[in-house]
Amino acid sequence: MQKKEYAYFVRTPRRITDLQVLHAIDRESPYEIVKEIVLSQIDYENFSTDLTVDRDFLENNARLCENGDIKKCLYIHGQNSVTGILVIPKDSCWVGWAAIK
Repeated sequence: MQKKEYAYFVRTPRRITDLQVLHAIDRESPYEIVKEIVLSQIDYENFSTDLTVDRDFLENNARLCENGDIKKCLYIHGQNSVTGILVIPKDSCWVGWAAIK
């Protein structure tokens, strides 16, 4: 059985720094990664500094993230990165909810 992972999700963040907030541990939600998306370092930097832009890779995978008891997320990170962003797309092509992983 896979260990459940938890993260603190922020609604409609504008940039990655919006996800780096202090929060109570009981405000974290369980999540499941349904797909991993690896971007080039420059594409990841562009994505993480402006999460409000429509992105094809979100639109192409949004249907995988239909809600259930556990948040279903896309895990987006740069090549050779240790951290990334968990994303639940909104209206198919932009970030509705996100968290740091």
